[in-house]
Amino acid sequence: MRGLASSIVACLAALCLFMNGLAVADVATCSGIVPMAYRNDKISITDFGGVGDGQTLNTKAFRAAVYRIEHLKRRGGTLLYVPPGVFLTEAFNLTSHMTLYLAKGAVIRATKNTRDWPLIAPLPSYGRGRERPGGRYMSFIHGDGLHDVIITGENGTIDGQGDVWWNMWRQRTLQYTRPNLVEFMHSRSIIISNVIFKNSPFWNIHPVYCSNVVVRYVTILAPPDSPNTDGIDPDSSSHVCIEDSYISTGDDLVAVKSGWDEYGIAYGRPSSAITIRRITGSSPYAGIAIGSETSGGVVNVLAENINLYNMGVGIHLKTNIGRGGVIRNITVSDVFIENARKGIKIAGDVGDHPDENYDPNALPVVKDVTIKNVWGYKVQQAGSMQGLKNSPFTRICLSNINLHGAYTPRNSPWTCSDVSGAAVQVNPWPCSELTSTHETGECSIPF
Repeated sequence: MRGLASSIVACLAALCLFMNGLAVADVATCSGIVPMAYRNDKISITDFGGVGDGQTLNTKAFRAAVYRIEHLKRRGGTLLYVPPGVFLTEAFNLTSHMTLYLAKGAVIRATKNTRDWPLIAPLPSYGRGRERPGGRYMSFIHGDGLHDVIITGENGTIDGQGDVWWNMWRQRTLQYTRPNLVEFMHSRSIIISNVIFKNSPFWNIHPVYCSNVVVRYVTILAPPDSPNTDGIDPDSSSHVCIEDSYISTGDDLVAVKSGWDEYGIAYGRPSSAITIRRITGSSPYAGIAIGSETSGGVVNVLAENINLYNMGVGIHLKTNIGRGGVIRNITVSDVFIENARKGIKIAGDVGDHPDENYDPNALPVVKDVTIKNVWGYKVQQAGSMQGLKNSPFTRICLSNINLHGAYTPRNSPWTCSDVSGAAVQVNPWPCSELTSTHETGECSIPF
């Protein structure tokens, strides 16, 4: 499966280059925001007693290796090499100025023993665990307050063995919120590339309160029925680059977040300057999502050259009463969708609340959203846009959109309320709330 996914990414990238007649050097990239660091100091997990037999628990080896990197502080940092083999371990922390390098055939596999999994405090912008009150389980690979960290290699695998956690969720036996596969908090200058992530207990890659993060050339896999296995969730983070990756999971492929209701409003850190480019994948939920946790605000997001197959919703902006926050300057462009329940959804009634203390007067603001150059095939419903009566969504621009499907009187192509904006060259034609324009280019909205 992982070989197929990697091949899909490579083939799609090559096809796009061929069709556009572009040299590799001409392909747009945001990855330069974090230069790749090359470490002269290299150590192997086997130097610390690591055994890749899939049975030996290597927690002490990983923690000892990271301790060595942290305390010896070699000039330029240190690379921790994981050779071919299956290295079973409990959760562990990374440190600054390190590269975790997975060779071809290397697997870092999470133990299924959940009883000893470390607990950490809830995120202040969430106020509690996302699933359960109180704290939360630490991510499998974790970093807090770090800088200059790289996770990369030769498409080795980080395996969360999430089925034990999914079953606990289904059986309602979770005591705390499930762990992410990889999480960085309060960190900067992070690169994650050329690694396969599979079977995360919860969200896969979660940079929160971070800046200057690059996620590129990754493959993320989980069964379509695995609960809440989001692919990449930048959260109250800025200058994030997500590119050239294949994601097939049980929840949103990429979801930009910024905190939950009153806690996110109080924390007040938006997600901003997020670029998402050349992503391919499938999910029963959304391909590119904003929200639903958007209380700190989400601004200046660009998503382009996205290929989606067997989707719930192609493009989904979602928020709710009590969220507050501003969602603005969102551009989604050049999207192909095949076989989806809905092409485009912008909604103000999505997502639950952490507790009963949210402010019903904290209404989100959604404006300056441009969705253009979208082509869909076998899309059951073109779209829906449902704003809020007391906070209508404004300056929504739909341009050059063709979403083909079997529409019936019971399944109208578009449903809209409390939304305004403009549309040009949209088929099927959207609802009357969007002003028609005869322009041949962008919507004529005074942004």
